Amino acid sequence: MAALLASIPSPPQNTIEIGPLTIHFYGILIAIGVIVAVLVGKRRYARFGGVPDLFERIAIWAVLIGFLGARFGYVLTHTGDFIDRPWAVLFIWEGGLALYGGLTVGALAAIYLLNRWDGDVFAYGDAVAVGIPLAQAIGRFGNYFNQELFGTPSTLPWAVEIGAGHRPTEYLQFETFHPTFLYEALWNLLITVPVILWLERKGKLSKGASFTVYVVVYGTIRFLMELIRTDTTFRLFGLSRNGWISALAVVGGLAALYWFQKRAEPRTLVGPPVFLAPGEATTESRVASREQRDPTSAEADGEESPPKRE
Repeated sequence: MAALLASIPSPPQNTIEIGPLTIHFYGILIAIGVIVAVLVGKRRYARFGGVPDLFERIAIWAVLIGFLGARFGYVLTHTGDFIDRPWAVLFIWEGGLALYGGLTVGALAAIYLLNRWDGDVFAYGDAVAVGIPLAQAIGRFGNYFNQELFGTPSTLPWAVEIGAGHRPTEYLQFETFHPTFLYEALWNLLITVPVILWLERKGKLSKGASFTVYVVVYGTIRFLMELIRTDTTFRLFGLSRNGWISALAVVGGLAALYWFQKRAEPRTLVGPPVFLAPGEATTESRVASREQRDPTSAEADGEESPPKRE
């Protein structure tokens, strides 16, 4: 095997022992990701005219139900891993969450609750469009500690070292692999989130379109990563189950994006934007404020009224 210039070493451990308590880095990072997603989404939902407390109530239920969907989706496609120890179905700290299963079930739960509690479904989707990829980026580093979700063997300088006990049987002779979890995390941080924020800042997206941009951009990287992932249990015409789902997500997301843009419903903007500079926020807030009040009264008094929350 060719000598490596460098590689990313495997973590020496994936847990912290505090007395009788065992804390898994995977669980810690998933929890941090969820907290970040909720905090960012709550601010954005308020920004888009929603009630922050309602966002939080729905997010709690959507996350809990989404986790069940994510775990069920993984177990359903990896039943062989649980034949000898069926109780391990509950051991989510060992890894094994199907992202698409969690997103689908969590989204359905959120839509149901939003309709039941008079929330704004499209504003909610826009609100979570940034928080979800941030949470994914953070959570993917949990895969690093678990030494999972890596790609095919690689000798690139940033290849990740994988212990023999974590390698697929067909790749036992290789030591370093593509860090697909890292590729996906960096894509979300450097591409998905910036693209959404840039399009919003430029006023290019109608109400409801931000989430569809997330679906298209994330679906693209996930499709590409599925081409080199080594943990797939099923392939059709060389493409994994998640690869097919990603392709459908991109096509469906593009269709939904077209529909939202053609519908051209303007956003309700309240207060300063999230993640933008104060000067830019002030300018955009003034425009939003003028759009929300009676234009005749604005001309009469010549002053700006404070932004209103809907």
